[in-house]
Amino acid sequence: MAVYQYQGRNRKGQITKGKVKAASEREARLKLRENGIAVTTVHELKSILYQDITIGKMKVKSQDFVIYLRQFATLLQAGISVVDATNILAEQTSSKLLKSSLRDIEEELRAGNPFSDAAQKQRKMFPPLFINMMRAGELGGNLDEILERLAVYYEKQHKTRQKVFSAMSYPLVVGFIALVVVIFLLSFVVPTFADMFASFDSELPILTIMVLHAGGFFGRFWWMFILLGLGVYIGWVVLRQRPQTSYYIDYFMLRIPIFGKLLQKATLARMTRTLSSLFSSSVPILQAVSIVERVAGNEVVARVLREARNSLEKGESIATPMEKHWVFPPLVTQMIIVGEKTGSLDLMLDKVADFYESEVDATTDQIKSLIEPIMIVVLAGVVGIIVASIAIPMFEIFDSVG
Repeated sequence: MAVYQYQGRNRKGQITKGKVKAASEREARLKLRENGIAVTTVHELKSILYQDITIGKMKVKSQDFVIYLRQFATLLQAGISVVDATNILAEQTSSKLLKSSLRDIEEELRAGNPFSDAAQKQRKMFPPLFINMMRAGELGGNLDEILERLAVYYEKQHKTRQKVFSAMSYPLVVGFIALVVVIFLLSFVVPTFADMFASFDSELPILTIMVLHAGGFFGRFWWMFILLGLGVYIGWVVLRQRPQTSYYIDYFMLRIPIFGKLLQKATLARMTRTLSSLFSSSVPILQAVSIVERVAGNEVVARVLREARNSLEKGESIATPMEKHWVFPPLVTQMIIVGEKTGSLDLMLDKVADFYESEVDATTDQIKSLIEPIMIVVLAGVVGIIVASIAIPMFEIFDSVG
């Protein structure tokens, strides 16, 4: 929950200032109005001192959410009301989080509130894209079509996310296993040979001495590595909460060889697919760009989208700021310009999204084929050095004894 700074007038007409906690600016204004304050200005406090640091968020599995969207669309197409459909889906779903949210939404619906407004109060559960497209569907009277589009959108997003996660996690998993093997050898295997080597007066090779020292260090200070890991994780979470540091993290990750290109393609696929879905649902272009800016998942892209929104407000093309930034290849900007000129921006963005989704598939396969042999060679090399550091002095001892 965010903290908002406000200024307004109380019931006596006196100027009053203060802070209020709320899930959104709209909710903050409603709270203040209920307290008899006529708000003149309200804005979110960005300082980390006023932000909640969240380690995890309430999330429904992608599969459960897509099934929910498909079933919701089917029920509406069958002529069942939104209230009854929500009740049926709350009964059927196996997700406790989704069931709880749908029950809350059902109460709001029975009180006469629109579905989109009810979902707005469940923002931790339902993303901005879903809420705004549902609002557009309510206005256009085509909620069932919107739900089908959302189901297709989230299915594609899930597949792309899984591909990227698979490519990024593979070297981390292999590296972690390699690290565990090395720590085990250094902490438990090498020390047993150290006592044996100490009983002989023969001079040990420099490689063996280095490995023995490393084994002693790991044996004594293993807890430091656990603390270091926890510190890195907590630091990552805190820095990610701040837009400024988040920008530099995203910038650095986009510049990483090979993996940066994969992240760039995945981010562009998500951005263009989201914009296309919003445009095809008749969401106003300024509102659509604002939504994508919030759900881009990358602060570098979000900043360019912010500039694009300002460009639109001035009557310029959405592609103008994108053309000046390296994160947007010419393909994206040219297709957007063509879409603006022909009045088919949603179709052009859909084609760009298809292209980058296929690029993500190809890039993940390339990364796996490239990383696998490298990781095997590195792991074999490290283990080989440890084995050699033990074997060489043992052979020398056997020779001296013989």
